Amino acid sequence: MLRAPGGAGGGPCVGRSPATAAALLLLTVYTILSKVQADRNVYPSAGVLFVHVLEREYFKGEFPPFPKPGEISNDPITFNTNLMGYPDRPGWLRYIQRTPYSDGVLYGSPTAENVGKPTVIEITAYNRRTFETARHNLVINIMSAEDFPLPYQAEFFIKNMNVEEMLASEVLGDFLGAVKNVWQPERLNAINITSALDRGGRVPLPINDMKEGVYVMVGADVPFSSCLREVENPQNQLRCSQEMEPTITCDKKFRAQFYIDWCKISLVDKTKQVSTYQEVVCGEGILPDGGEYRPPPDSLKSRDYYSDFLITLAVPSAVALVLFLVLAYIMCCRREGVEKRNMYTPDIQLVHHSAIQKSTKELRDMSKNREIAWPLSTLPVFHPVTGEIVPPLHTDSYDNTSMPLMQAQPNLPHQTQIPQQQAAGEFRMTTFQRFEVNGIPEERKLTEAMDL
Repeated sequence: MLRAPGGAGGGPCVGRSPATAAALLLLTVYTILSKVQADRNVYPSAGVLFVHVLEREYFKGEFPPFPKPGEISNDPITFNTNLMGYPDRPGWLRYIQRTPYSDGVLYGSPTAENVGKPTVIEITAYNRRTFETARHNLVINIMSAEDFPLPYQAEFFIKNMNVEEMLASEVLGDFLGAVKNVWQPERLNAINITSALDRGGRVPLPINDMKEGVYVMVGADVPFSSCLREVENPQNQLRCSQEMEPTITCDKKFRAQFYIDWCKISLVDKTKQVSTYQEVVCGEGILPDGGEYRPPPDSLKSRDYYSDFLITLAVPSAVALVLFLVLAYIMCCRREGVEKRNMYTPDIQLVHHSAIQKSTKELRDMSKNREIAWPLSTLPVFHPVTGEIVPPLHTDSYDNTSMPLMQAQPNLPHQTQIPQQQAAGEFRMTTFQRFEVNGIPEERKLTEAMDL
């Protein structure tokens, strides 16, 4: 099935006019030229601080304009840097960017091992609004420096600066100018800058505009000045050990802009360092003959684990059985018995024990007969109005005016009948239970009842 020229579904080169094809060709050529021009070449010197700023304005042209006309584009842009063909940067090169709205900075001190070798850094910019990317290459051609390394090096710790603030050319120039006024060298270079966080420092609290702190190493070609040597005085060393600020005469030349911790200053004299290089004796590069390597055979012999299984189960089982038998012998076969115990127990202790048991048994028997025989304290009392004797416990609907003293009960061996006089001279027998306490009958309540 044939499609009309320029119809829907046509290929990329089908149905297009010569003008459109020429425009696409020019766009392709422009893209290739743009990629070629994107490669920047820089020429830092070994042993000298290298700083390269990744400007957001430079990469904004790679992304589409802001959708609203008349408004300035301020898209958040972040950067990713790595050595071409590797996931990370070289060891001497660091990168920092505080926020997506600030510029990124590449900084570090090139080493002499990379002199003459071009180092290609891939820089990828990410637009956090449109999620588009742009890639540029930075070619670092490290050159050899004169008088490398500088023989006298001093490292200062500045407390009121962050690393990105110190990397600014104006701030770094002011610091080098202050150091030059104190040191008076003929040649002074910044060697390296390191954040205090990379040295094990703590992240400052976000109060009072606190800074992380930064270490700045500078090198010169003349010995240290007397002002810098004041830190090595015993008095200042003692003050530093007591966490007090030392007395430095030239501190006022830095105090206007930089707060230096003089207790953390480091002075290195390369001319007095003893070389620890040891000459390497080159051998043949062949290890002594240790015989031929014999790998294990393909067919390994099967191993019988039956004995291991028996040992694993039999030994603990035997130990457990012995312990069980010993415990059973102690618990069952070593008992003295009641008779032997009584033989070795004093008589007075047995009497006390027997009395306690007897009293306990009587209390338990009385608790069982609680519903049959009431205690003496719960015997019937006189009614406050009629004067008749009624039981103390009854229901609310019970007619207590005609209630006899006690319910009729059969005559039992431990009961006593007492006659009572009626209104017409007649007598009625009332039965009371007789209680015995320790074998002695209790007749007191009966006698009181007879007197009535």
